[in-house]
Amino acid sequence: MINHSLKNNRLGSVTNIQTTSSSLTAETTHGRFKIVAFSDQVIQVTASRESSFEDFSYTVQAAPQNFSVEINDTPDQIELTTPALRVHIEKNPVRITFKTAEGKIINEDDPLGINWIGEQVTNYKKLQLGERFLGLGEKTGSLDRKGQAYTNWNTDAYAYHSGADPLYSSIPFYIGVHNGLCYGIFFDNSYKSFFNFGASNNRFASFSADAGELNYYFIYGQSVGEVIQHYTWLTGRMELPPLWSIGYQQCRYSYYPDKEVLSVARTFREKNIPADAIVLDIHYMDKYKIFTWDPKNFPDPKKMIDTVKHAGFHIVIMCDPGIKIESGYEPYDDGVKKNVFLKYPDGENYSGQVWPGWCHFPDFTNPATRNWWAEKFKDYVALGVEGFWNDMNEIATWGHGLPENIEFDFEGNKGTMRRGRNLYGFQMARSTYEGTKKLLNGKRPFNLTRSGFAGVQRYAAVWTGDNVSYDEHMLLGVRIVNSLGLSGVAFAGYDTGGFVGDANTKLFARWISTAAFSPFFRAHTMINTRDSEPWSYGEEVEQISRNFIRLRYQLMPYLYSLFFDAAQRGMPVQRALAIDYSDDPKIFDGQYQNQYLFGPGILVAPVESTKELTKVYLPAGNWYYLYTGQMYAGNQEIMIECPIHRLPVFVKAGALLPLQPAVMHTGEKTQELIVHFYYGKQSSEFLWYADDGETYAYQQGNYSQRLMAFHANEKKLTISKREGTYNTGKQEIRFVLHGFAPDHILVNGQTAKLSAESMSFFTPLEKYDPINDPDSMGEEPVKSFSIPYTEEAIELHWQ
Repeated sequence: MINHSLKNNRLGSVTNIQTTSSSLTAETTHGRFKIVAFSDQVIQVTASRESSFEDFSYTVQAAPQNFSVEINDTPDQIELTTPALRVHIEKNPVRITFKTAEGKIINEDDPLGINWIGEQVTNYKKLQLGERFLGLGEKTGSLDRKGQAYTNWNTDAYAYHSGADPLYSSIPFYIGVHNGLCYGIFFDNSYKSFFNFGASNNRFASFSADAGELNYYFIYGQSVGEVIQHYTWLTGRMELPPLWSIGYQQCRYSYYPDKEVLSVARTFREKNIPADAIVLDIHYMDKYKIFTWDPKNFPDPKKMIDTVKHAGFHIVIMCDPGIKIESGYEPYDDGVKKNVFLKYPDGENYSGQVWPGWCHFPDFTNPATRNWWAEKFKDYVALGVEGFWNDMNEIATWGHGLPENIEFDFEGNKGTMRRGRNLYGFQMARSTYEGTKKLLNGKRPFNLTRSGFAGVQRYAAVWTGDNVSYDEHMLLGVRIVNSLGLSGVAFAGYDTGGFVGDANTKLFARWISTAAFSPFFRAHTMINTRDSEPWSYGEEVEQISRNFIRLRYQLMPYLYSLFFDAAQRGMPVQRALAIDYSDDPKIFDGQYQNQYLFGPGILVAPVESTKELTKVYLPAGNWYYLYTGQMYAGNQEIMIECPIHRLPVFVKAGALLPLQPAVMHTGEKTQELIVHFYYGKQSSEFLWYADDGETYAYQQGNYSQRLMAFHANEKKLTISKREGTYNTGKQEIRFVLHGFAPDHILVNGQTAKLSAESMSFFTPLEKYDPINDPDSMGEEPVKSFSIPYTEEAIELHWQ
């Protein structure tokens, strides 16, 4: 009779340990495990039943820091201690608990501990009282994942519904919060994985994988933001994107022929609607074959690209991985010759059917393939293309049933589709980014991907795929981008207006006003749907769109500084309220879980297009209503009007927002810096950053960095002397003061001349309806003054 007991599928008891200055390795009755201190606050735990551990990761970039930990071994337990953490290991059976330096339990194994069922390995974690779970990347559902279960298995999820799982990308990293404590767990295993946050049970949370090692990193931080910073230290951070890529991008499936592309560009400029990019979907190709142009519809792509560049536009092109099986098609012939495609175990190239027909697919886990792919972009770059859109890279094929016996190279250590599927889009994005970066000779490429894995932030922005044109999906997109930000992906967004279906006028207006406060800002729609440019919905929506897109461009100094923060610290641009207010239960309420911070100073409250009155929750602090300057106390729910032209947006008291005059595209330079200061009771600061926006010269010191600080007790505002060598070209600084009206202000000891402005909103933002709704905003005058721009320190005093 077969014994089906699972008791012997655990690690068992410790039989032997070996230690180094910062790690320990233990043999057990049924396997082995090791614990490595990567830093004071990042601990790697690996468990296996094999005779040795793997030492391979596409995600982890950091190496263990050179420091010592204290390891105490007693007959019943082992304790590894860093300045921030105590890792307590029970020996019989093996069970791991993470504690603060003071002994508070942060996270602990359930008695089931680490367990195998066949090849599947699981770690069971005891649910802590009041514990909430955040992140896990591109997932639907609520901000708090408690009570839900999810699968990581990258999937072409066309027109996915609001509870669909899995989607296009897998990021097996989540954050737990309870009792004032915060931690993260990154499960570095690319096989199909499963996360259970107390779903269908009240005993444990768990994470598991169909095969491979149990290899995870425990990350401790004093706050959710600190956990994100440690996670991105471990897995890498984005490089600064080109400035134009964070402007407005216009897309559809598809713009063709070239005359339509030129017409769209011309119409944006004629209507004074800012934009920086036009995106070409698959119809620019010759019969959907990548690295080609349709000779009929795009007979002279260089001329078209040069024409739109002259008008301030960049072209972004679709890049699909499938290489059509067609003799005489150079990428196919060359790919077969150089042996770059995924294969079956018997050596035959895998074939799958997609847009061009039957295709082979590059194996991006092979270094030779990555180099081959990079070389293929030479012609695109020579034409002036600087933006690249990696699509269909889950891998998407007709039939949606990729054989799991397909082999991947894995840098010479063969693996199958079971291990490689979740990594395919990640490594494709890497190949495109590394290749185009090299070909652009010092200019930054823009790289976008639909599919990815943990660490994808190093190579590409991520968008949420084939969303649908209705209000629930608009709000779902906001939550997914919030979750991606919690998971290390700062550059993310959604298809504004919805890809599948036809948005109505109110929905598009609400969506574009919301998307103006997202990291990646692109409107898109699919074939055989109505036009979805800002002017396609009538004059009212055109004006609303113009207003919010112009606001986006006025915010560009602030926004680009947020991207710098993402590159330096890994902090998201769009920030779930759980980052700053994780101990406030109200932010997890279903009414308010869509709200987020756009950087540290702006609170956005997305709302359905069908509502004209909504409830907003304002967390701790004081908050200024963007449109009128009215101040509201925090820690309260308020009712606010939300007509279609007025998305609820608030500015945090104490915020310092560097702005600029409105421009038509990011290539237009302005000579005025406009600093909006919202008076508060607490001191605050903001790091304003600028560089040329297109090269990597900032890495050699060609940047401008200045700390803006409000010193509440001293009634003083300071701007530090410029750090770096970049000349911003500014000639004047205008200060706009909200929430207080001093009689006089001293600027570096000299009295400034104050004047009143009639609007507390960001001029020159046009009103939605200046004829029928000219005065309903109810703005109160604010004080402002201007001084000549200087790179030296600036100090403002008032009484």
